[in-house]
Amino acid sequence: MTPADLSRTVLHAVRRAVDENALRAPVPARVRVERTRPGGSGDYACAVALQLAGPAALPAREVARILRDRVAAAPGIGRVEITGPGFLNFTLDASADSAARAALVRAVREQGLRYGRCTTDAGRLTRLHHPPEVRAAVLAQAVGRLLRTQGGQVLIGCTGETDPGWEQLRVVVGPRRGPEESVEIRPVPAGRVTAAELTGRLGRDAALWGLLRPAAHDHAPLGDDLLVQGEANPLFLVRYAHARARALTRGAEQLGFAGAYEEDVDAPALHAALADHPGVLASAARHHAPDRVARHLETVARAFFDLHDTTRPLPVGDEKPSAAHRSRLALAEAAGVVLAGGLFLLGISAPEHL
Repeated sequence: MTPADLSRTVLHAVRRAVDENALRAPVPARVRVERTRPGGSGDYACAVALQLAGPAALPAREVARILRDRVAAAPGIGRVEITGPGFLNFTLDASADSAARAALVRAVREQGLRYGRCTTDAGRLTRLHHPPEVRAAVLAQAVGRLLRTQGGQVLIGCTGETDPGWEQLRVVVGPRRGPEESVEIRPVPAGRVTAAELTGRLGRDAALWGLLRPAAHDHAPLGDDLLVQGEANPLFLVRYAHARARALTRGAEQLGFAGAYEEDVDAPALHAALADHPGVLASAARHHAPDRVARHLETVARAFFDLHDTTRPLPVGDEKPSAAHRSRLALAEAAGVVLAGGLFLLGISAPEHL
């Protein structure tokens, strides 16, 4: 069971409780589940009972009990506990977890760059505008792409004179459109630097990473360390992980076999990172924070290299391709898909060779 599956399961339990008149509260549009923090209980936690307690005029722990009774029997759920003031804590069924991991890998590979996208905000129009400053322009474009992953429509405009050099950073230049209440994108400025200066010194990809990787309220470091070809540079790490994933696919093709998740792979960090991808996109879109995507890509890349360096996705020497090789390859390819999709949303290229 993925976090998205668990979220839908809990939301269904809320709807059931309301339909059965056990809970008198509005059904939320979505339910957020998070990985349990250190010292917590179970695999995932959810605070929806605290959210519904006020409207339902019930103690949060009572709301949690009502929902627990309707979630506990769901497929893939091993145990549901109530902790603290009313948090729901979920432990997944280990036997079902293996099947869920296989389904996750298949979903990523089948959906490709569409993995993690949804239609939650279909029909919603968001108007973004930004000042005539390079970091604000780049951030607005990335936020627009993220909002579209949730099914929304976006119009982006600038409040002042635009810089033709922005087009080198994949910024679509346009005048401000929409009423005053449209959302303003105003990060800490990158200074007096122009797009032409940035791309001339760093190139487009490194410039975009340098502008987007820090949170909007932090300064954007734009030094030459963005060009370092080593794993200490997060941008290189992410792009190199994608290139290695693609190289594994090419190597398998030369050996005459393809990836297929036939046997469970012991890579919990990578499975978790892939499963978290839809939630990261939703959170980044909701908070207008593409830096969350960048940090997530770093997590995926590190987990990929843990798999890459500790197992052998490809046969060595006279070794014949096995179910284990096919499963490791499928998982590595799924990681490559998520890395490519995340880089695309940041406007950054995902190289086949590096």
